[in-house]
Amino acid sequence: MKFIFTLIFTLSCLQFTYSQDFRFGKVSKKELLEKQHPTDSTADAAILYREMKTRFEYSETDDFYLLTEVFERVKIYNKEGFDWANKKVRLYQSSGSSDEEISGLKGYTFFLEDGKVKDEKLRNDGIFEEEVNEFLEVTKFTMPAVTEGCVIEYKYTIKSPFVTNIDEYRFQEQIPVNKVEMRFAVPEYFNYKMHQKGWVPFKIKEDGQTRSMYFNSSASVASGFGGVRQNTRTQRVEIEYRENSYEVSMEQVPALKEEAFSGNINNYTTSLKFELSYTKFPGSSLNMFTTTWEDVSKSVYDSNAFGDQLKRDSYFDDDIDNLLSGISEPTKKMIKVYEFAKGKMNWNELGGLFTQEGTKDAYKKGSGNAADINLLLVTMLRYAGLNANPVLVSTKSHGIPLFPTRNGFNYVIAAVENGNNTVLFDATIKEGEPNVLQPELLNWQGRIVREDRSSSWVSLYPSKHAVQSTMMNLAINKDDYSITGSTQNRFTGHYALSQRKSFINAKEEDIRKKLEENNGETEISNITFENLKKLYQPVSLKYDFENFDAVEEIGGKLYFSPLLFLAMDENPFKLNERSYPIDFNYPVKDRYIVTVDIPEGYTIESVPESAAFALGENSGMFKYMINNLGGKLQISVEFALNTATMPAHDYGNIKEFFKLMIDKEHEKIVLTKA
Repeated sequence: MKFIFTLIFTLSCLQFTYSQDFRFGKVSKKELLEKQHPTDSTADAAILYREMKTRFEYSETDDFYLLTEVFERVKIYNKEGFDWANKKVRLYQSSGSSDEEISGLKGYTFFLEDGKVKDEKLRNDGIFEEEVNEFLEVTKFTMPAVTEGCVIEYKYTIKSPFVTNIDEYRFQEQIPVNKVEMRFAVPEYFNYKMHQKGWVPFKIKEDGQTRSMYFNSSASVASGFGGVRQNTRTQRVEIEYRENSYEVSMEQVPALKEEAFSGNINNYTTSLKFELSYTKFPGSSLNMFTTTWEDVSKSVYDSNAFGDQLKRDSYFDDDIDNLLSGISEPTKKMIKVYEFAKGKMNWNELGGLFTQEGTKDAYKKGSGNAADINLLLVTMLRYAGLNANPVLVSTKSHGIPLFPTRNGFNYVIAAVENGNNTVLFDATIKEGEPNVLQPELLNWQGRIVREDRSSSWVSLYPSKHAVQSTMMNLAINKDDYSITGSTQNRFTGHYALSQRKSFINAKEEDIRKKLEENNGETEISNITFENLKKLYQPVSLKYDFENFDAVEEIGGKLYFSPLLFLAMDENPFKLNERSYPIDFNYPVKDRYIVTVDIPEGYTIESVPESAAFALGENSGMFKYMINNLGGKLQISVEFALNTATMPAHDYGNIKEFFKLMIDKEHEKIVLTKA
């Protein structure tokens, strides 16, 4: 009976999909009346239909170019889904005259009024253009009159001269996708590789047809007696060619649910990417495009805005000579140059694989993008006699480079190689230290490129744990059952970097408010930091606190969890299963020692049992020990994650590990009156 009900429900959902009219402007009353998604009641919105069609066109002025038509219909179920009414369209720009352009942008918001379907048109005041940098512009639009239950739809066309850079076709989102269709049609002269991504399977239908294109051909023709005069004759020429097409159609694509420690969720969405492999035009030889990581690395290095910048040093040599006078030890040289570059240069908050100012001009200005600063650092380190090279990086927000392409990287850092040891540097952040990169850069691997154009992968993840050590003393007030106490904290590695970035220039009141966040009814005072501005030393933090809601009095007995705000509030892992890796950013080790003074007139009735358990063979561990020291209780906790990332198939074990840990941290001590 249950099977029959499930089958009927599934067929009804499919019938609903098939019966919909997906022509632009044909939104139905049934779509507007839908209160929740038929297969995902938690969805705030849903893609009812998405269509992406790309084809090549030819003109004698523009040569071959791409036209991509996009049409999308979205159902908004509640206020949390309003963000889906905001759209960004990325338009790439070149240094020449050819840029991507958007045209034919139209949109409507549909809603019910007195039982009738009404609409509101997207107008110019809802469309905005933003220049992100010299290579990227963004067209933003916000759909009008968005309300709970409405349906929005929009369409536009993008004209692009960049036939080597085909935008990824996305079939999955963080909301359900009822139906999605794509078509990519390409002349036989262009050969593309296809890269599938994500965990929802799909098939690619390949087909083809004959098409024609026309252009004017001019030729000189002799005329007159003896062919003395030369006339130019222009004729219209037709060329037939095969157009290859690739189509994908999917229905009922489930949402890719995001939760804690996801990294960039877009790395795992189901999608299709086309990469130009080669071109072969009639009468011309085969023209190969980038096909290996070695080719990518070499092409980047040979760019004027990259490798050529590493050849220049005369503008800073006096400064570096003075800086390193009397210093011969390589490690000291490395740190001196790194700190000099950080102090000299100011980052303009722009990433970039290639320089914006050029290293020489950036040095004179004292500012630049990430490539200006870190290629300058490489040049300085080489001048100092160190084996320094640039490392190509893709930031987390940019995604993981899964196949060889220059577009896979958008940032560059510096590295010094010494045998098997590689030290990584990013001089854009003042609080940085060697091998302590900002979390946005901790994205799997970077590609180190050497002067001889050889290249190899290097892990971006730190090998050392970020360590937090905390000693806390607390006492219970018998009158109002409040808790007073003090803590001493010590942070190293990425924990120290986080403290410095959060507090190094913060006002005292802002520091207090930030420390009190998510700590319940806790008031903090007498805050003291040490080594916030002194790099290469652990950051120390001391403060006193008073808590008013941690102790519960029932029948003359006192119940409380001794870790207070040190305990994790809830399990960050909530999904039944997860199809993408767990990204903790970096290995961590937390150590807490909490000493509880037993209030006069009370004795210990019960305490949590000591416990220890592991995650995998050596992925993580948790220890909880409690000792009665006579008038005091001492709780010792140690938690460690030994690897920055863990595979999706370990998700169940990770979720259970965190559940056991959190349950143990929240177990209560019970005191009774003597």
